[in-house]
Amino acid sequence: MGATKTDHFTDNQNQLAILAKALGHPARIAIMEYLLKVDTCICGDIVNELPLSQPTVSQHLKELKNAGLIKGSIDGNSICYCINEPGLEKIKGFFEHISAHLEKKRNECC
Repeated sequence: MGATKTDHFTDNQNQLAILAKALGHPARIAIMEYLLKVDTCICGDIVNELPLSQPTVSQHLKELKNAGLIKGSIDGNSICYCINEPGLEKIKGFFEHISAHLEKKRNECC
C-alpha cells in the first residue's frame, strides 16, 4: 500500500494542520470565542449562541474536540465543553515561532 500524503510531513506539521483545519470555519471560531468568553465548561448553551441548528453545532463541536482544541465530559444527558489548553498551546507555539522569525527578518525583507 502506498504512503499517504501526510506521511511526507513531520508529526508536528500534521498536528498543526489538523488544528488549523479545525479552526477553518467561522462557526468553530465563534464556538472557541464563546468558550473563552464564558471561561467555564458549558452544557447545551452553545446552540443558543449561534445561528445554526443543534446538529450542525454538534458537528462543529465534534471537529473541535477531535482536533484537541476543546474537551467534553458527560453530565447526565448532555456533554459539557471547555477549552483544551494543550491544544491551544500548540497553535500558540507555532505562531510565536513565526513571530520570532519575522522579528529577526523585519529589516531584511522587501
